Order: sequence, then structure tokens, then C-alpha cells
Amino acid sequence: MSIGRSFHVLLGANAASNLADGLAFVSIPLLAASLTSDPRLIAGLATVYALVRLLVALPIGVWVDRADRRTLLAIANLLRGVAILALAICLLVGVEGLILLYMAFGILGTLESAADNAAISLIPSYVHDRDLDRANGRISATQLVADEFVGPPLGGLLFTVAATAPVFMMGGLWAVAGFLALALPRTIRQPATAANTEQSSRPAFWTEALDGLRWIAQNRVVGALALVGALASVGYMLPFSILVLFAQERLGANETQYGLILAVSALGGLAGSFLTSRVRARFGYRMTIVASLLTGAISLFALAITTEPILAAILLAIYILHAVVWGICATSLRQRLVPEELRGRVNAGSRVLGLLGLAIGSIAGGALATIGLTLAVAAGGIVFTGCTVLALVLIRPADGQVPAAA
Repeated sequence: MSIGRSFHVLLGANAASNLADGLAFVSIPLLAASLTSDPRLIAGLATVYALVRLLVALPIGVWVDRADRRTLLAIANLLRGVAILALAICLLVGVEGLILLYMAFGILGTLESAADNAAISLIPSYVHDRDLDRANGRISATQLVADEFVGPPLGGLLFTVAATAPVFMMGGLWAVAGFLALALPRTIRQPATAANTEQSSRPAFWTEALDGLRWIAQNRVVGALALVGALASVGYMLPFSILVLFAQERLGANETQYGLILAVSALGGLAGSFLTSRVRARFGYRMTIVASLLTGAISLFALAITTEPILAAILLAIYILHAVVWGICATSLRQRLVPEELRGRVNAGSRVLGLLGLAIGSIAGGALATIGLTLAVAAGGIVFTGCTVLALVLIRPADGQVPAAA
């Protein structure tokens, strides 16, 4: 059964945007490496990107709830295209430097946060509740294909032709995403505050920004999803922050083998994108989430004791499958349960908690790895075991908030 034309337009905009993201994942670091050999300056790009997304998440949540989301999605993508095309022109005429790349990454991080939040908040406007799992699964599958399989190799190939080639293509793709967003129908929404409230009587901006976090704290199911999501982010980064060292020193994998391991792991995520709606329809959100988190824990415990690259690749594929299943279920539940006028701010609050979890996990993973690489991986399994218990206890259908399996 078709989900609907409007969703497919949104999916097309996401596909173009995700392909540009995949190109950026490879081409921007390559540009940085052509300008400096200092690993701290190159790694600093990712740090700036993460910090910017953390800082702007809550303010952007307010704008997603205040503004027309379709227009915001279009503007965010069009501005990304303009910003990156300006960078490409600067590089083409010989105006280059790390400061330009840092500025570009900061702008892209801000606009990506706006585009992602607006897109997630728009999905329930174009898709029936019964189809949310399928819709989010297709979004996830498209993102994986663009970010993992097509974008990075294409970016590397274009970079060998000309350093500016992938940058120009990124700009064009984001422009396409912006124009596709403009083709979406407008949605009629109540204002972010009470109905018919005048602009002058709105609460202060930061009061609105914190409304999302307050709503998360007061809603048992969405609050549980946010708590589990934050802890799962810690568990994710414990092994993945040192995965390249684990692959080299524990598995004995070279650079090519490491790339193949990552490619195989992404296939697990692709499988999860297509399986989630069927599994959830059979077992319900609660048991699907619990089973997925338990699968993540078991896969990391098994990974910690293996020394075989092929087995490690399979275990990582199972792990990524669990992560995608969990992500789709958590997103669909939030879309079902969060009031339409609060959706942007609740998404932002959940995102902030997740980003903080990633930061904590990366720091802890590096610290534990100084004691032993397997310790960092096993610690991730312990965290996911805790997530499983929390989900089992906190996400209950007793109050009717968690929809039934059918």
C-alpha cells in the first residue's frame, strides 16, 4: 500500500540531502587534510560540528514549532546549498584556509539541525499513524544508502577529479532538496502556544525552548524513550569511539578490511529499516524495543571476545540492525504521542540528551581503552543491558500511551 505522494516528495528531499551529507563526510576532511597535516585541526572539524549541533538544538526546536515547517525545511536546505557553493567558489578562485572550512562546518551543522528536526516533525502531517513505522523505515533506509554506500565512495572519486567537484555537487543536491521541500503541501497547525494567542503574549524564547524538556520529564513514555536514548548513545560511543583501534589491534584488520567491516555493518542497518514495521506490528513497540536493546547488548558482549574479522563484521551488522530498529520505534512513538504544536521542541530536547550521551560515551570509551580495548566494548554491552531493563520497566502499555501491536 502506498504511503502517499507528499511523503514521497519528502523522502526525495531527504535522499538528496543525505547524499550531500555522504559527500561531505569524505570530501570536507580530505579538503582539511590538503591544508594541514595536524590531526588536531582535522579532528577539530568534527568537534565544531558536534558542539554547534548541541548549542543550537533547543533554539531550533522553538522555530520548528513557531514557523511553517515545510518552509523551514526548504530554507534550511537552500541555505546549505548557498553556503557550500560559496565555499566551492572560494576554493576555485584560490581563497582557501581552515577557517573557511570551520565556518562552513558550523553553518552546515546549524542548518542540518533545522532541516532534520523539521523533516521528522513533518512526517506525521503526511502519513497516517498506522504507516509511521514504514515511513520512518524508508527514511532510515534512504539515509543509510546515501550516507554509507553511495556518498562516501562518490565523494572520494569526485575529489580525485577536482577538489571542488564534490563541494559543487553537495551544493546542487542541497538546492534540489530545498526545491523539493517547496513542492510539499502546506500543513495547517495550531500556533505553538494556546490557540489564537497573540504574538505579543508568547512566553520568552528560552521558556519555550525549555518547554520541550519539561514535557519530556512529565510524560512517562516519551521521558523513558529520552532516558534510554541518552544512555544508548553512551553505550554506542563506548565501542565506536575506539572501533578503528579495536579493528587494527584486536582483529588484525588493515585499512581495506576495516572499510569492508563497516560496509557489512551498514547492511545490518538496511535490513533493520525494512524489518521494523513488520516486527513491531507483530510484537508491539514495547517488546520490539526491549528485544532490540537486548540484541545490542549481546552483540557487543560477543564482539568483545572475538578476534575474527568476519565474525566481528557480522556482529556489528547485528548491532547496527538493533540500533535502526530501536531508532525507528522511538521516533514513531514520539511522533504518535507528542502534541503537534510541541513536536519540534520535544525532538530538540531528545536530541540534546542524545548528543550529551555521545560526548560522554566518546570520553569514557577513550579512557577505558587505555586500560583495554575489549573493556570499552564490553562496557557498551553493560550499558545496553541497563537500557534493556529500563525499557522493560518504564515503557508499559498500562496507561494506553503505548499502542497495541496490531
